[in-house]
Formats: sequence, structure tokens, C-alpha cells
Amino acid sequence: MLKRYRIRDYDFKLILMLVAITAIGVLSVGSARADLQGRQLLGFIMGFFIMIVLSFFDYSFFLRFYMLIYLFDLLLLGMDALFGEVVNNARRWLIIGGIQFQPSEVTKIMLILVISQFILKHKEKINSIQNIIMMLAIVAVPAYLVYDQPDMSTTIVILMIFCVVWYVGGLSYKLILGTLAVVVPIAVVLFILILQPDQTIINDYQQGRILAWLYPERYQQTLAYQQTNAMMAIGSGQLWGKGLDNNMISSVKNGNFISEPQTDFIFTIIGEELGFMGSCVVVILLFGIALECLSVARKAKDIAGTCIASGMAALIGFQGFVNIAVATGVFPNTGVPLPFVSYGLTSLVSLYIGMGFVLNIRLQCVRKYNN
Repeated sequence: MLKRYRIRDYDFKLILMLVAITAIGVLSVGSARADLQGRQLLGFIMGFFIMIVLSFFDYSFFLRFYMLIYLFDLLLLGMDALFGEVVNNARRWLIIGGIQFQPSEVTKIMLILVISQFILKHKEKINSIQNIIMMLAIVAVPAYLVYDQPDMSTTIVILMIFCVVWYVGGLSYKLILGTLAVVVPIAVVLFILILQPDQTIINDYQQGRILAWLYPERYQQTLAYQQTNAMMAIGSGQLWGKGLDNNMISSVKNGNFISEPQTDFIFTIIGEELGFMGSCVVVILLFGIALECLSVARKAKDIAGTCIASGMAALIGFQGFVNIAVATGVFPNTGVPLPFVSYGLTSLVSLYIGMGFVLNIRLQCVRKYNN
């Protein structure tokens, strides 16, 4: 379970990027809401400590209990559905022993572990009908519980992670092409139906966000108000930004034109106060972390390690892309945090737990080559 490793084999490049982007996050959260900066810093310290500890434990040991991990995840999501706190018409928060957290954020990491181990156990017949149905069922249950909160954006992230892990795990190209041939037309039809006034496919507020994205001029003072202000704030930062914690009257943040800027719209704070250069640094760091995870995945000792590292790369890359796309008006307004940057202890600690596994996969593969 606990093995000896050489310190020189540790992935210090990955750790340096993680510390750098989290430091930017702590500063940005403090600029958005000073009273939350201490909590975000505490989340960083907790997450970093857990990551370092996990990195020295053989990830294969934890994967042995993948069914218990899956059942525990379903238990958390089930408790959230029954007893969760309702915030902004969504039941996403669970309080246990005075600790408040989001089970959906933990679900992302747990599902990566569960699916990776399932693929390892059935790698020889991963494309059989039985295993395909099993994998779809494994993901469908927690995905539905998250969607029912309601939280469509996190559900999409979970499904994207699943697709990447499944593909890396050996999904047949014929199955991929066949699925795309069916899914793409269905998605187009669903999108058209969603735009109809009397649709019942998604909630009204979700439809409103899509309409506000398509027709921002019609909803400029209502549903598109926040996203429009976010784009204006990012543009006003120009090359070098207005500086963190500035007192400029022209600041969109200081004028309170964006609600909850410390979470879903944290990239707006970065764009306005650190400018184009600061925004580029964040994008480069996210891209670098995802690439490093893929590099680890390529060298992993087994298919489970490859799937875990690839899943973390997909989580960081896709979720980061969606968050930035929302802040810049490329995607409709949706609530996904910017990895390692947005305020939220559950998200931050969960990501560091996932990175702890990636670090151990790296140590394991280096150890394998040295032997």
C-alpha cells in the first residue's frame, strides 16, 4: 500500500503549476470577496496536504474498494436529494456534522476511480454488450441524481469525463462513430425543441439562459445582464488589468454588477483586474496541468492509471474551458467552477485529491521503469 519512492521522481513541475494557479485563485477570491479569502486559503492548505499524503499510497490499493466507493457516492447523492440544503432553487449542499459540502463535486473524482477500475477488470471485453450496458448504468445513476438537483452543467461535465475515460480505456472506434451518428442528430432536434415556448425538457430558468445567450440584446437588462457585464469587465481590463483590490469607480466588480463573482464568474475578476496577460497565465496553467496529466496517463503502469490521469485531464480541461467560455459569452450561462481558482472548498479539495492519485501514478510509472 505505502511504498518507497525517490524524491527526484516526484512531479514537481505539476505541483508548481498547481500552487501557482491556486495562488491566483486565492488572490482573486479575496479581491471579489475579502471575507472568503481565508477560507479559500484553508481549502488550499487542506487539499495540498491530502494530495501529498495520497501521492505516497499505491492507487491500486484504493481501487480494490471501487464498489464501496461507488455505493458511498450514491449514498451521499441520495442524502443530498432527501436532506440537502436548497440554495437558489437547487438542492446541491449537504451538511454532515456541521460540515457543508457539495456531493456532486466529490462524485466527479469518485466516478473516475470507479470507471477506471471497472475498465481494468474488464479490459479484455470492454466492448461487449454486457460491459457497455454495465458502464452506462454505473454512470447513469449518479448522473441522474446530479441532474435532478437540478444541475445540468455538472451532469454534462460528468458525462464528458466518462466519455474520455471510456475512450482511453479502449472503446471501439466503430461504436464511437455509430454513437455520434445517432447522438448528433438527436442533440440538434432536442436543441430545437428546447427553444419552443411550451417545452418541458428542461427547467424554465435553463431555457432562459439559452435564450439569453442566443438573443442577448433582448435580455440585456434581465437574463443576459450578468454575462454581458462579465464580458464588459474582461474587456475593460485591457492588457495589464486594473490591479487586484483596486478602488476604481469604473470597475464592474466594485459596482456590484455581477452576482457571486467569486465562484462561476471568477474569470471576470481575473480579466478585469489582471488583464489579458493575467487571463493568459490562467489559461496556460490550466492547459499545462491537463497536458501533464495526459503525459502521466501515457506512461502509467496499467490501464486504470491511464484512465485516472486522463479523467483528471478531462475534468480540468473541459470544466476550465466551459467556465471561461461562459464568462466570455461563448457558452450560455451555466454554473461550473473554474478549477483551482473559483471559491469553493469542496471543489478545491476534491481536485487536489484527484491530483494526489495522478502524482502517485507518475511515481509508480517511474518506479516501474527504474526497476
